[in-house]
Amino acid sequence: MEKRCDLVFEGGGMKGIGLVGALSVLEEHGHSYQRLAGTSAGAIVAALTAAGYSSAELYETLLSLDFTAFMDEGWEDRLPLIDKPASLIMDLGIYEGDALERWIGERLAAKGVRTFGDLIVDAETDDPRYRWKLQVVVSDVSMHRLLVLPRDARVLGVEPDDMVVAEAVRASMSIPVFFEPKRVKDEGSLTEHVLVDGGMLSNFPVWLFDAEREPRWPTIGLLLVEGDTRQRVGPGVEPVGQIGHGPIALVSYVRALVQTLVEAHDRLYIDQADFARTIPIETLGVAATDFALPEEQRRALYESGRRAAEGFLPFDFDAYQAAFPRGARVSRRDSIRRAMLVHRGGFGRAD
Repeated sequence: MEKRCDLVFEGGGMKGIGLVGALSVLEEHGHSYQRLAGTSAGAIVAALTAAGYSSAELYETLLSLDFTAFMDEGWEDRLPLIDKPASLIMDLGIYEGDALERWIGERLAAKGVRTFGDLIVDAETDDPRYRWKLQVVVSDVSMHRLLVLPRDARVLGVEPDDMVVAEAVRASMSIPVFFEPKRVKDEGSLTEHVLVDGGMLSNFPVWLFDAEREPRWPTIGLLLVEGDTRQRVGPGVEPVGQIGHGPIALVSYVRALVQTLVEAHDRLYIDQADFARTIPIETLGVAATDFALPEEQRRALYESGRRAAEGFLPFDFDAYQAAFPRGARVSRRDSIRRAMLVHRGGFGRAD
């Protein structure tokens, strides 16, 4: 019981290589994973881990994988001069996303996993949080709501156990503008759901397995943070510069909006209790869509994840529960403000 835990992986595209580094240290320390959840790239790592891949297998795959193969294009992408705007206007995304879905499906099939019915860990429970080993976070922009799959699969007209894992992960990984959204039609209501990157609504759903009662084992979050930008190993998210006007400018404009949403997260409002159970992994300036990231930079991200996990462990679950009893939530913003007020010589007044 001491080594059991649930894991929640934050999304972040190529930055997700750091998640695998942290995972490797948890495995070396003997931790076993009861349930896993993730958003975007975190959903990929969570799904493959839930299917039975070890961190060593994932690392070997990520080092050699040609991520640019996931930048698959449709016929409209071959139109001279207006290729990217045409794809964005017609399909709501530059790249198809089919290659990514096929790759995930093939990796899962190799471990005997196709649907969430293959990942049931507690068939007797009435609580959908605990039935499956994997949960994936998706943004349903057509209905303006967050979906956690497979527990919310009936919203899409699909039985949870029958939902295809690769399709759920593909939806969670659909970075707006970069990938086309995943469209799912509810045959019962004839409603078409447009699904995109779960990070648009909840990039770090560390709350996902929480219950009202005291848990028997911890939920540990793996969070991707910028850290010291002087330690950059990749180009990171650079300003788009002059956006201009007309159809060509549409791509730059929308891409800038999405980068602001996906990359610029304010961590200040994470509860102290959540932050205390979080492994913060420095992403070294790598951007979510750095698909051409060289091998040495992938290794650096992996090592960053390892350092973060080594600094986090050992995790004293009993001490954590004593410090943060169920229902007692303290904002990091409030605690920082109180700490600043201690220094009365200019930071503020105690009242």
